[in-house]
Formats: sequence, C-alpha cells, structure tokens
Amino acid sequence: MSTVTFNSNIVPSFIEDSPTAAAARPLAAVTGAELQAPLIQGGHVRYANLDYGASAPALTIVSAYLNEVLPYYASVHRGAGFASQISTSVYENSRNIVREFVGGRADDSVIFTRNTTDSLNLLAGCLPQEDGQFAGEVLYLDIEHHANLLPWQGVPHRSVVAESTLAGTVAKIEAELAQGGVSLLAVTGASNVTGEILPIAQLASLAHQYGARIVVDAAQLAPHRRVNIAEADVDYIVFSGHKLYAPFGAGVVVGRPDWLDAGVPHLAGGGAVREARLDSVSWATGPARHEGGSPNVLGAATLARATQVLATLDEDAWHAHEAGIRSYLVEGLEAIDGVTVHRIFSDSEDTIGVVNFSVEGFDAGLVAAYLAAEHGVGLRDGRFCAHPLLKRLGLPSGSLRASFGVGSRLEDATRLLAGIQELKCNGLGWDYVVDEGRWVPANDHRTYPEWAPNTPGTAGAAPCTVD
Repeated sequence: MSTVTFNSNIVPSFIEDSPTAAAARPLAAVTGAELQAPLIQGGHVRYANLDYGASAPALTIVSAYLNEVLPYYASVHRGAGFASQISTSVYENSRNIVREFVGGRADDSVIFTRNTTDSLNLLAGCLPQEDGQFAGEVLYLDIEHHANLLPWQGVPHRSVVAESTLAGTVAKIEAELAQGGVSLLAVTGASNVTGEILPIAQLASLAHQYGARIVVDAAQLAPHRRVNIAEADVDYIVFSGHKLYAPFGAGVVVGRPDWLDAGVPHLAGGGAVREARLDSVSWATGPARHEGGSPNVLGAATLARATQVLATLDEDAWHAHEAGIRSYLVEGLEAIDGVTVHRIFSDSEDTIGVVNFSVEGFDAGLVAAYLAAEHGVGLRDGRFCAHPLLKRLGLPSGSLRASFGVGSRLEDATRLLAGIQELKCNGLGWDYVVDEGRWVPANDHRTYPEWAPNTPGTAGAAPCTVD
C-alpha cells in the first residue's frame, strides 16, 4: 500500500502560532482515525475526515463500551430475564446521564427519539392547545436547518429573516415576540452551515419576558460547547448521538414535562399506554408516552456514554484545539485567490468547528468529489438542509462545508488547503461525471471492502436542486 504525501508548504505557514499548536494532535481518540482511503490516481492515504457536522466518528471509549454492553442487549421494561434487567437499567440510567450533561432540572423529561429531527417533530405535537385551538404561534429564523423549520409549518407559525448582525437579529426577534401570540421560540444553538453560535441565554430571557418558551436545536452546539439549560433558562433542548461521537444516531429531547405529558403521543404503540381497548386508549405520561415500540437501547446507551466522555474534557483545551484548526483553515482558505469563506453575521465572535466556503469557477459538488478522489479528504457539499439560508447567502446551488471535532488534527486542514491550492493552480487531475445527481470520478477503478457494494455511493439521495 503506497502513501501519498502532500506538500504543506503551499499553504500559509502559521502553524507555529500558539493557538494553532494546540490543534496539532487529536484531543480524543475516535474510531476509524487511521482509516485508509483509496485514491483515484492509485495508492492510499489516511482519510482526512472533515465531515463531523454530518456524522461524527464514534469515540473509541464509546466503541469499547458498546462491545461491553452488547452481550447484555435484550428487550427492556418488561423482561424478567437477567439480560433484560441489565438492559432496562442501562436504558433508564441513560436518561439521568443525559439530563446531567445538559444541566437539566430535576423534573425535566428525557425522551429518546430517532434523531434531532424526530425530537422536534415530537415537540411540534406537544404545543399547548385551548378548546382545540393552538394557544400561540411558533417563531423561528430563516437560518434554521430543515429539522427546525419544517415541523413548525404544520402548526401556526411565524418566520423571521435574520439580519446581517447578531445584535440586529436579536432585536428583530424581540420585536416579533413583543407583538404577542408566540408560544414557542425555536432557534439553533449553532448554525449547521457556518457554525456561528447564537446567544441562547439572551433569547431564552426574551422569550420568557413575552410569555413564550424556547427550544434550542443543539445538534451542532452540544458536540462543541458545554450547555446548561437550567442556567440559561432554556425550556427544551434537542440533539443527536450521531453528531456527538456515538453510533446508531439516537436523538433526545430534554425539557419541561407539562407540555410533553399533555401532547399527542409521538408513536402510538406498545409501552406508550396505561390501558389499551379495542376502540380507545388511556395514554401513559412521562417518557413512555412518546416512546412506543421497542426503543433503541444501544443508541441511548452510547449517546449517554459519549456525553460522559465529553463532560470530562478540559474546556480550555477543548476550545483551543477546535479554534486552532478553524483559524488555520479560515486564514488558509482566505489566502487562496478565488476562495470565499461564508458567514451569516458580521459581528459573530464565537464559532464551532464548521467552515463554509466556495471556490470560484467550480461547482461545489465537483470540488468535493475531487478532494475525496484525489486527496482523500471528506467534506460536505450542497445546501445542508438549510435551503432558505443558502439562498439568502447567494448560494442557491450550494457550497462546501468543512467540519471537525475532538478527533481532528491540523494535518486534515493542511490536506484540504493543499488540495484547493492544487485545484486552483493545476485544475482537476481526473475526469468527473454526474451520476444520480452527484459528481463522481469517471471510470472509477477503486475497490471497496468485500462486504460493501463496489459502486459509488450516489444512489438514493435527493437531488436537492429545486426550490
């Protein structure tokens, strides 16, 4: 197996700067860190995973924990057997662990779901009603991921176009709240497109001032920042394991129980009831009300274990590691002619490990395919399930997103910069075609693991090209 070495001298050399030095090595071990990716021109190279924002690799501690738990995997809640009792204990204790991770209140419900999207759809079914009518509207911004946009379109809602500054956006939200009639403010904790962080404590205070509650989509925030919903006075928080270094992708909603206990059961089925009759039912309260059917025990368990690991990280080292990679990558991209780094707010100061950019003269999907095939770099391209935001940023056909986390290293960013610089200087080194709406290398001769289909992974994805 040959290895390709990339010349880091063609990118700006500020690696000696102290903020950057903190990012030279991974902060925590992740499964697959040394995965070898086949290159289209021959040979292999360590896979540079810059797609943490889509699904982060599992922490090795979490992978080891999964192997410990697997022999005890069994049905939960109603099994009398030894393995079932262990599984039930692990599953229910996971609620306490997750509640503690987000600084939840003692009476906050912790409900496990399929993912963040599922959590927000669940909450949409729990909005308060009076005499069969919704008691208020849901207010949300135009910068939201579709998970925090589409569930609210089926209920009374009001949207706000974010301003070019955070300060102006907060003022605009307050003006909408002041008009009255809002029952829930739904906001992202950190943009999945640009990584910019919103002031959730300030927004929670404003929501409560005007008689509304707040839900924070923390799918991107929770893997990068400490969150304490009791201190911030946040009513509900949602996030997913697959972005939080846990496999299986289980989601969770944590928050005040009254709306959740009175809401429409999210999954009608076994375990969600007190008593079922042929033509009627008495629903349970608490988490069981929304967790009908057999739950994702291993997903909940590994999510909880991942939160325990993140909780032990030194916060200063954590932030320095991420900031070092980000500053190096942003400065490097901005130094390359024809590359633009995108942001929403001109006054945002705190940003997680996400960098959004575009390369003049090249379709984003083509750049992503080139980086993967010729440089072993994985990142995301497209509209990131945030179509309104991409449109307002002037990127209707999409852009590129590099995202990273505790398992990342500065070399990953160097490889990306070297690939972009080579593209600008020398162009593509291979021919590419569009297959199933995605750019792929023409005549791709690379082989895949024997258990995997030996074809490009393009089929089945939505083309994401029509507004």
